[in-house]
Amino acid sequence: MAQTELYWDHHIPLPKLGAVQAKVTVAVVALLCFINSYDGEFVFDDSEAIVNNKVAGVVGRADLLCALFFQLSFLTYCKAFNKDGRFSVQWVVVSLALCGAAMLCKEQGITVLLSEILRTGLLKRLGLMSLGGLSMLYARWRIMGTGPPAFTEVDNPASFEENIFIRIVNYNYYYSLNAWLLLCPWWLCFDWSMGCVPLIKSATDWRVVWLLLLWCVLIGLVSQALCSPDSQRRRTLTLGLVLLVVPFLPACNIFFRVGFVVAERVLYLSSAGYCLLLAYSLGQCCYRWIKYKVLFRCALRSHQWRSEQSLFSSALSVCPLNAKVHYNVGKNLADRGNTTAAVKYYREAVRLHPNYVHAMNNLGNILKEQNELSEAEQLLSKAVAVQPDFAAAWMNLGIVQNSLRKFEAAEESYWNALRYRRKYPDCYYNLGRLYADQNRHVDALNAWRNATMLKPDHSLAWNNMVILLDNTGNLGQAELIGREALKLLPNDHTIMFSLANVLGKLQKYKESESFFLHALRIKPNAASCHGNLAVLYHRWGKLELAKKHYELSLKLDPEAPGTRDNYNMLRRKLDQLKHSTP
Repeated sequence: MAQTELYWDHHIPLPKLGAVQAKVTVAVVALLCFINSYDGEFVFDDSEAIVNNKVAGVVGRADLLCALFFQLSFLTYCKAFNKDGRFSVQWVVVSLALCGAAMLCKEQGITVLLSEILRTGLLKRLGLMSLGGLSMLYARWRIMGTGPPAFTEVDNPASFEENIFIRIVNYNYYYSLNAWLLLCPWWLCFDWSMGCVPLIKSATDWRVVWLLLLWCVLIGLVSQALCSPDSQRRRTLTLGLVLLVVPFLPACNIFFRVGFVVAERVLYLSSAGYCLLLAYSLGQCCYRWIKYKVLFRCALRSHQWRSEQSLFSSALSVCPLNAKVHYNVGKNLADRGNTTAAVKYYREAVRLHPNYVHAMNNLGNILKEQNELSEAEQLLSKAVAVQPDFAAAWMNLGIVQNSLRKFEAAEESYWNALRYRRKYPDCYYNLGRLYADQNRHVDALNAWRNATMLKPDHSLAWNNMVILLDNTGNLGQAELIGREALKLLPNDHTIMFSLANVLGKLQKYKESESFFLHALRIKPNAASCHGNLAVLYHRWGKLELAKKHYELSLKLDPEAPGTRDNYNMLRRKLDQLKHSTP
């Protein structure tokens, strides 16, 4: 079919670029945007992502790749048509392959077929595309495990609403929010779940106006696309509406439940249709001032994404009712050492979402460090009651109960954590500390040995084994454990310090001295290391070296227990030797 070129922006009073110049301009701008984002921090989504994977970055990039392949598939499909109206099967096959690539990135990539099928043509071409589309749908269905993913009420509250009228009203309100984000991307947030958008439950809710306005605009555009006497306007509006609406269909909750309220990334594809309609509207209305506002907002939003701190803080003004926003702000503050401010945001997250177990867990940890043990125990107990398989909360609850000297309850909490996460070295380490506090030395050693088997570089577990064996008089076994640990952690100064103490008690002074000196090369300002090396020299009879390291230890820590007494004893001995020498 013959095609004529359309210029949707010829009314806009801006300099016109040729085809090559336009492509170069777009490429340069894209490259500048990439360079601008390259030196920012990699931003994670929530606590699980922080611990386990890079969810936010991967999902966003998948949507960008999907948009890229979607556009390539559409352009390749257009390339298949000759001026005489015939089409090339090879180009259609390439278009289908690119459609498959788009679908593998994100499900909505397959909607490009709907955009292409709307074009009139031969049954052979439509059959080929239908067969390809059905094959891709089946492949995607198999990849997803032959069933849709499961979501919770906090992810998409409207989809769990029993009243179908309220559900439909809220779905339409979500559509209006997405339309507003396309029209004016000022109200942005990295997460819209957990009460960020309260449900509309009454016809008197003023927000109903926005969904009515949305449908008035859509009906007006559709009527122009179907009934306008201007054929160019009909073609332009039809193409724009197809590119705007069709890619958004998988995210609209009509065919299946989705796991979000609003997600800015699902608008990447729809933004193509929006840009086309916007260009056409600008050409008709000459809204020249819009470009400055859009450019300013793009620059500001890019700056917000440069770090987690700026991103999470920017979301507070947009979604103050979102518990996850407060949680992420609090976690970012805690990671930077500002625990006092973090407590405020964690408390707000728990207030907004009383069953937010990750917020309760993190708040409980901070309160534990601040010695507010009773409140910490209450929060962590509630967290495990809400989510019984939350292993980290069970372990933290055990630590608090141990500090409260509730030894039986603490042991039960630790074993609950290990029941839900069998390979949990930190829990074995804390269980060992509990047993050590109860003088159950064999159980403590077994727990710490389990921790080192699961995590061979668990320095604290190795060091505690050496110290416990040293304190109980098992110096030979302590030496063996210390040497085994240093094979795995050759630069761990704490293990060197503990092993040096053991070797000193075994009167292996030379070897003990070498470990003390090695530890001091790694951490020169360790007062305890200087003090214990001084004790070694004192026993060894190297009194001047002992005096030197006693003085260094007291200079670094004047209140070091026992060091002052040992130093005074050494000085008296030196004075006696001095007076007894003729």
